[in-house]
Amino acid sequence: MSGSTTGPPLVLVHGLLDTPAVFNALKRELGNRRQPLLIPALPLRLGATPVLEAAALLGSHIEAAFGIEQPVDLLGFSMGGVIARAWIQLRGGQRRTRRFISVGSPQQGTLTAQPWPSRLLAGIADLKWGSPLLQQLNANCDSLCRIECHSFYSGLDLVVLPGWRAVLPVGARTMLPVLTHPQLLRDPAAIGPLARELLRP
Repeated sequence: MSGSTTGPPLVLVHGLLDTPAVFNALKRELGNRRQPLLIPALPLRLGATPVLEAAALLGSHIEAAFGIEQPVDLLGFSMGGVIARAWIQLRGGQRRTRRFISVGSPQQGTLTAQPWPSRLLAGIADLKWGSPLLQQLNANCDSLCRIECHSFYSGLDLVVLPGWRAVLPVGARTMLPVLTHPQLLRDPAAIGPLARELLRP
């Protein structure tokens, strides 16, 4: 395996019930070809942490690791993709983001978030169809248009429901041939395309 590094530092953002270990298969596939690599552990508190609060925490991790100017690439999985997007669009991340990859993220909301009250689980409520946060993000996508964006999703995803809503409003879209949400970061049929995108010059 080549030891060459492709692109700027890479930041991987995990989802709601995940830890950084959710990226282990992807890390193995990348080997040492995307270094430095940052996978912060975000305290999402089972969905009680609002997305914007998590986005601010993500920004703090990025600044601590790479300073305030170093360009980065981001990949966000599930809720982590919305957190990364909120950092890009609402917390100044657009100034330093080269490429943003969203994987199985409810960028247009998900029916599975609809029953949860915001007073108890603000982060999950942020993922409802038409939530104030998603309306704000979708109202002005100019910052995303200046970034290379790519959405990967499963058409049969039962976490982001329906699966076709797991796409950004801009950029390329690729439906991966997997049946479940966890397979997006476990199945070789998904890991291969994700790694190729991350290693693209």
